Amino acid sequence: MLGGRGLPRPRWGVRKRATATAVFVVAVALLIGGLTLLVALQTSLVAAAEAAARGEAEEVAAQISGQGLDEGRRFIESAAHFGQYVQILDPEGSVLASSVPAAAAAPLTGLRPDDGKTLIEDVPELPSLGDDDDFLVVATGVRSDGVLRTVVVAATVQVEANTLATVSWFVLGATPLLLTLVGIAVWVLVGRSLRQVERIRDQVAMISARRLDGRVEVPPTADEMQALAQTMNSMLDRLEAADLEQRRFVSDASHELRSPLATLSAGVEIAAADPSGRTWEEMKSVLAGETARMRYLVEDLLTLAKTNDGGLRLEQADVDLDDVLNGEIGRLRSTSLHRIEARLEPARITGDARRLAQVIRNVLDNADRYAKSVIAVDVHSAETQVVITIDNDGPPVPAPDRERIFERFVRLDDSRSRERGGSGLGLAIAAAVMAAHHGSIGASEAPGGGCRFEMVFSHAAPASESRTGKKVSR
Repeated sequence: MLGGRGLPRPRWGVRKRATATAVFVVAVALLIGGLTLLVALQTSLVAAAEAAARGEAEEVAAQISGQGLDEGRRFIESAAHFGQYVQILDPEGSVLASSVPAAAAAPLTGLRPDDGKTLIEDVPELPSLGDDDDFLVVATGVRSDGVLRTVVVAATVQVEANTLATVSWFVLGATPLLLTLVGIAVWVLVGRSLRQVERIRDQVAMISARRLDGRVEVPPTADEMQALAQTMNSMLDRLEAADLEQRRFVSDASHELRSPLATLSAGVEIAAADPSGRTWEEMKSVLAGETARMRYLVEDLLTLAKTNDGGLRLEQADVDLDDVLNGEIGRLRSTSLHRIEARLEPARITGDARRLAQVIRNVLDNADRYAKSVIAVDVHSAETQVVITIDNDGPPVPAPDRERIFERFVRLDDSRSRERGGSGLGLAIAAAVMAAHHGSIGASEAPGGGCRFEMVFSHAAPASESRTGKKVSR
């Protein structure tokens, strides 16, 4: 059903909203400005008419007061203005003199001010004159020869009313035209501005998952459109890099899994073809080793996937790093043929003890794999940091590869290959877990030669909270 709750309401685009807003704002401004103009014009015209009528009445009153009634009568007959009717009334309201014969029949107003006073009124028409225009009547009292008389000036304000009506119609007629021009101008200008956005949208729409190397054209406008295009290209750079990384990861993972799967498949087929079972007895240890290798590889891949999508959960608790190191060193001593030297200074941080043990185990296993005879472990606190160094007397990591070694499936040379163990993921996992603990891990050359791995943890506990003493073991 149209208009139902389930249907989304149609929404205007930016162009329509901008045009409607501009037209509305201009319409409100014209309304307020037009009303203000008309009120000011009306006030000005009425004030001018009133001032002229008042001035005429005062001038006639001055003639009567200074030179008598006869002089006042001659004055109004000789100095009459178009649109003005002047009368001189006696105390009973009789017309003593008028500027035109039509005004001699009856008084134009019933106002009778005192001597020197002035009264004003608006009248819609003066039937005695046969004129239906609007009038402004000014009455001024004047005393002459001891008699109080009234000077009346009736000034038509029809001209002012006609002027106001003309201006009103002009404003009313010009408003739709002006609003139309504003709407067209805003529509065109916004359309030209959005043309760049539409061009960027079309270019982005042409970029597909198979063609992430495409980029949008950056207009040399030095404005928001240029910034939008640059931001879009930066996003596309990141997407392309992420896509390449994902493809490489999938390719490397497939390559790593292919070998144990091929071994398992071939071994099962050969064993199944031997009814005596002798082949199975000979190959079960090989198959078990390949199964374990594939299980560890899958677990490592899952760990890296969790670190990438934020799904790696860390249990935040106080961790004594020297205890974690001591436990991993004990595990390594039970399986390694190398001499292990350790100087463990008490150090405490906040983190996940299980994940930290995984990092140390991966680095220790890497050191054990490439050491010649000695592995040296040291932990010490430095102000607000804890530093762990793990050295071995094997070949150091070449300087150009000291960052690349923490990427997935990286093996630098023949001596660092899967035949000597490892999947190429241990150091990548160590780097990811260290980053989750706001720490860092790096490879360098030991001071006395050999390979060094250094792990730095920030936010270490104060020295007063750490246990005192030092563990030295060989």
